[in-house]
Amino acid sequence: MSETSTARPSEEDGELKRVMGPGLLLLFIVGDILGTGIYALTGTVAKEVGGAVWLPFLLAFAVALMTAFAYLELVTKYPEAGGAAVYTHRAYGVGFLTFMVAFTVMCSGITSASTASRAFAENFLKGFHMASDPTVITVVALCFMALVMGINLYGVGESVKLNVVLTLIELSGLLIVIFVGFMAVAGGRADFSRTMIFESPSDKSWFLAVSAATSVAFFAMVGFEDSVNMAEETKDPSRIFPKIMLTGLTITGIIYVLVSLTAVAIVPIGQLTQTGATPLLTVVQMGAPGLPFAAIFPFISMFAVANTALINMMMASRLLYGMAKQQVLPPWFGWVLKGRRTPWFSIVFTTALAAALITFVGQVSELGGTTALLLLAVFTLTNIAVLVLRKDKVDHDHFRAPTWVPIAAALCTFYLVGPWTGRPLVQFWIALVLIAIGAVLGVITWAVNKRVYHRDTQFSDITMVDDGTGTFN
Repeated sequence: MSETSTARPSEEDGELKRVMGPGLLLLFIVGDILGTGIYALTGTVAKEVGGAVWLPFLLAFAVALMTAFAYLELVTKYPEAGGAAVYTHRAYGVGFLTFMVAFTVMCSGITSASTASRAFAENFLKGFHMASDPTVITVVALCFMALVMGINLYGVGESVKLNVVLTLIELSGLLIVIFVGFMAVAGGRADFSRTMIFESPSDKSWFLAVSAATSVAFFAMVGFEDSVNMAEETKDPSRIFPKIMLTGLTITGIIYVLVSLTAVAIVPIGQLTQTGATPLLTVVQMGAPGLPFAAIFPFISMFAVANTALINMMMASRLLYGMAKQQVLPPWFGWVLKGRRTPWFSIVFTTALAAALITFVGQVSELGGTTALLLLAVFTLTNIAVLVLRKDKVDHDHFRAPTWVPIAAALCTFYLVGPWTGRPLVQFWIALVLIAIGAVLGVITWAVNKRVYHRDTQFSDITMVDDGTGTFN
């Protein structure tokens, strides 16, 4: 549904070049959603609901789809980069809230990258037939994060062609799982009756168990919100974005449900829950014994989660750099490496946070759950922002979501944030510590600015504009 008027936004000097058509935008969205969630957390979801593992993924898809309607209205109404921070600032006009939303998004990138690093380490050990040991997994994950830091310091430009290649690799791994499922059916090695068996080891009611599992499965659906940062580089975004974003979400939703059904049909539930961060490798090994799929699958998984880690760490460091340039973080975060021109202090800081999470939290389920928790809180504010901004009229056509959709989405995302879902309390503690770090940095910024610039930082003049790489300036 569109809200019509007589004019379209005029192009201004300095506007980013619009190079992305429907095909590239679809690959960007699908590639951003695919990754660590489905590759690493299928077994964790199965621990909560048994064979009905497909249901939480389906519900997570439904909540993500409703939230996407909110993002579609906002991105076509305000076709500029910036995402949730921009929408929060427009809707509520509270600079400190905008700052905390941006910092929360940054933290979600760090927890997501930490999740990917742990998953990378477990697949690394399986790929090279090494014994799985918690200490070794932590060491490999830390080494991988150090490698990501090195690449980040060296400087990595975003490449549409690279994104296409990585997307195809990630997608190929999931299609292999689905193909293995068909082979297992043909060979009599699949039992789809298990997909209808609900089991909750903690004796939760089905509602609470499904709620807890959905709050974990939602991690697999995040990523679609990043596409709004490409608005200024998309041809005719008001027309293209709605169809392409909904198509991308639908494609990934279907793939996730098929993969989860296949996993339960091939691997007994008790065994699936014990697969750690490599559930799909077990599916391939049991579904296609003797075929080469099992030998290459750990490396496909490593490639998929490595991409997640690199993109998220780049986003996190550049976002801190941009906030420092706005003088809403201490100036150290704006320090740039000579020669390479990369924000070295922000890179080191975000890597240190990730290393701490990898070392002291460790569990993939806890790190992935914290990522979902942080983003669900941001999504709640975004869904409400749609309704608040209905009073703000613009002079061009834009997508308009049915009013009940953002209301339902806000209620769902708010519900999934709460402890009543059975979400482990450790995830709240991790989130609170990260947010507290942001609040402390805000206070330090106020003190530094008062001393250096002889003024108080009120966070009221924040201009959150993203250049498409996660950098707010």
